[in-house]
Amino acid sequence: MPDFTFERAARTPTSDAFVIHADGAPIGRVDLHYGADLAHATICVPDDFSEDAIQELLSEVDERLVMTAQPFREDFVAAVWLGRQAGIYSEEGEDELEDDVEGNGRLD
Repeated sequence: MPDFTFERAARTPTSDAFVIHADGAPIGRVDLHYGADLAHATICVPDDFSEDAIQELLSEVDERLVMTAQPFREDFVAAVWLGRQAGIYSEEGEDELEDDVEGNGRLD
């Protein structure tokens, strides 16, 4: 199984967004939204991810991210999307994005 790590990309009072790394390489994203007693996640990973890898990732997200932010939650619901990154878009354009992120341009 890959060694998963998480790098926070954004945070609000009721949500977090993380870049998922596997064995040191960025491979996906997890967006977490916290309710009173429920945590929801949208997880995007490569389309060749196995069911075993998905289950391991779900366990890691629950244990290392959700439980630390919301230890008394009653349920954790995750929607998992398999695909590929098309790019990161910004109103400021590609030049304003971090050097290690491949941007595809402006949102117009």
